Amino acid sequence: MEETPKGSRLHIAIFGRRNAGKSSLINALTSQDIALVSNVPGTTTDPVYKAMEILPIGPVMIIDTAGIDDVGDLGALRVERTMQVLNKTDLAVIVIEPEDGVTNFEEELIIEIRKRNVPIAGVINKSDLMAVAPEKVAAWSNALELTLLTISAKTGQGIEELKRTMIKLAPDDWEGPQLIGDLVSPGDTVVLVVPIDLAAPKGRLILPQVQTIRDLLDNDVCAVVVKERELKEALENLKNPPRLVVTDSQEFMKVGADTPPGVMLTSFSILLARHKGDLETLVAGAKAIESLQPGDKVLISEGCTHHRQADDIGKVKIPRWLRQAVGGELDFEWVSGGTFPADLAKYKLIVHCGACMLNRREMLYRLAMAREAGIPIVNYGLLIAQIHGILYRALAPFPLAQMILEE
Repeated sequence: MEETPKGSRLHIAIFGRRNAGKSSLINALTSQDIALVSNVPGTTTDPVYKAMEILPIGPVMIIDTAGIDDVGDLGALRVERTMQVLNKTDLAVIVIEPEDGVTNFEEELIIEIRKRNVPIAGVINKSDLMAVAPEKVAAWSNALELTLLTISAKTGQGIEELKRTMIKLAPDDWEGPQLIGDLVSPGDTVVLVVPIDLAAPKGRLILPQVQTIRDLLDNDVCAVVVKERELKEALENLKNPPRLVVTDSQEFMKVGADTPPGVMLTSFSILLARHKGDLETLVAGAKAIESLQPGDKVLISEGCTHHRQADDIGKVKIPRWLRQAVGGELDFEWVSGGTFPADLAKYKLIVHCGACMLNRREMLYRLAMAREAGIPIVNYGLLIAQIHGILYRALAPFPLAQMILEE
């Protein structure tokens, strides 16, 4: 894997009114002509994403957004998409146009950002065109309760200071818990069960598998990678039992049968549930499957779009397993990519993918929406383990999560 995936980057979003210089600031931060710049207001219509490195933060995703003051029916849609970016933002940068200064648009936007506990950096742009008196800068800073830097995206004035401010404000916990490294010790052996079937990408492994291998190597752990048919033989060939067996969720039954009772077992999807979100919330969602009734409406949400196979996990297998579990038909709806319904009240259950392509902030936002609506939410791996009666064992590395099933 040559590049850090989008979901594993700190997301820094640039917000402001039309023609405040957001796109110029993107270009200044990246030292490239990434964003289209024009004096015509409303040039940016959809969020624009640019991957880059900001040391010592590391890999980041810079997001350019449409103006928060856009007008008309189309403008309202652009503003809506801009506000949706907030749900995945780890660090926000507010760009203020010096001629009009602080307006209701900035004030209302900052209220929304602070509701999400997202750190904010504020800048007054275009210092090359208009000097702003220090007392006016102080007044605007007081109005927003935010320290404002004076910059020029065109000349580069203040850009390095802004970068230092962004580094200082970047949250320490944005990555969440380790994927697997804190569950093992140096010198341990972990067996990874990786099926190679029609759903496997040709010539490569899927992202969670690659990330798990890298995390194990970073923690000086021996990673043994096998297909499901080779697991039993691989375990017999090991001098000592492995610390842990991690499997693709769809192979839980076979892998569970071949893994000795004294060896902990879990899945890549369960590891992601903790790494990207809130494992306890998702385990509670798995438990709620028992309460589903025929006719209930179920939302199946995937964080990416992909070519579906004939026996697709989200479109075919999970609906089939849920129908079998409830003994009747269910009303399914599907969403994918950045789409997630604002109104969740009509659903009895939300089934979410592992979220490997979403950042942690966006997944936590979706979980918070489900909790606020009182709708249980579960991810693919936890659902599969629950339906096949192996969830309690698959949560062995996470005793607090096991306690939820015992309640």
